[in-house]
Amino acid sequence: MKKILFLIPNLSVGGAEKVLVNLVNNMNKEKFDITVQVLFAGGVNEKFLKPHIKYKYCYKKIFRGNSKYFCLFKPETLYKRFIKEHYDIIVSYLEGPTARIVSGCNDKDTKLVSWIHCRMSNEKEAMVGFRNFEEAKKCYNKFDYTACVSKMTMDYFTDTFDFKKPIEVLYNTNETDDICRLANDEENTQMMSGDETNICVVGKVHIRKGCDRICHIQKRLKSDGFNTHIYFLGVGPDENFVKDFAKENGLENSITLLGYQTNPYKYVKKCDLFVCASLAEGFSTATTESLIVGTPVVTTLCSGMQEMLGYSNEYGIVTENNEDALYDGIKKILTEKGLLEHYAKQAKVRGQRFSTEKTVKAVEDMLESL
Repeated sequence: MKKILFLIPNLSVGGAEKVLVNLVNNMNKEKFDITVQVLFAGGVNEKFLKPHIKYKYCYKKIFRGNSKYFCLFKPETLYKRFIKEHYDIIVSYLEGPTARIVSGCNDKDTKLVSWIHCRMSNEKEAMVGFRNFEEAKKCYNKFDYTACVSKMTMDYFTDTFDFKKPIEVLYNTNETDDICRLANDEENTQMMSGDETNICVVGKVHIRKGCDRICHIQKRLKSDGFNTHIYFLGVGPDENFVKDFAKENGLENSITLLGYQTNPYKYVKKCDLFVCASLAEGFSTATTESLIVGTPVVTTLCSGMQEMLGYSNEYGIVTENNEDALYDGIKKILTEKGLLEHYAKQAKVRGQRFSTEKTVKAVEDMLESL
């Protein structure tokens, strides 16, 4: 049995945190003895870890300036402080601080894995969590294997670091059976009127996720005569922007903030369309979940989207990453006869590619090969 540690900053509401829980919960417990360790405790996803998964934390709660604090110490010092046991494999499940800590391991009997979720298209993005770019490059080169959540993420990483060591794409794990089961729960979804075209946006309510774009697009849609209703599923620092915009533009009855939902799938399935307006993504968990429940997708061009939806829009619509292009994509799917129904069918077809069984097996095969 391989003893494996997954190190991640926290288990909050983010996509990477959620898919890590999905992954470890579904790995073969007869083959893998798994520990999940967080830098900061208190994340909402902690409670979803299955009982056989060991759980540890470094600090009870997050503190301001933690990234700068960690950079005061060498990776080797941090490793000795936080990692108290021997493991066969240690996985840094996000970039930055956890990668820096894990790179401080000097045990030759321990294999190190780095899991890249975010775009690193330049030295500034790549050095986040490190003292400088050269330290980041040195640390990432200490890993025996690097996994990336999408091809675009991998391409950015290899180009920025001129990376030559083993690296490949491993897709995120979703609880496909649970998603489909929970999506059939119609409790509290009666608010979504069948007389409107219901559009959902899932994730952090943040300008980086395009919440301002969505608001502007809804104003344009209403002005152009579309009977659309936007539902935001999630919380975030720019909720007040959305509320204020809706009030100032008379859209209070067609822009709704539903907050964080433990079961977002029932709302996504109930909606006619899922929209991702993000400026950047690693590999969007919410978009994958939309495909699984069969809700058509229109998205900006971000990392992983063409892998999910096809390079010729076979399974959904990918637009250029700007507000006008996204508006045109939404307008197209709402006006061209039969297009919404076509992409609903295609979403279900594509969703099968991201089954729990397939994605977990790929990770297990990788770990066993190290």
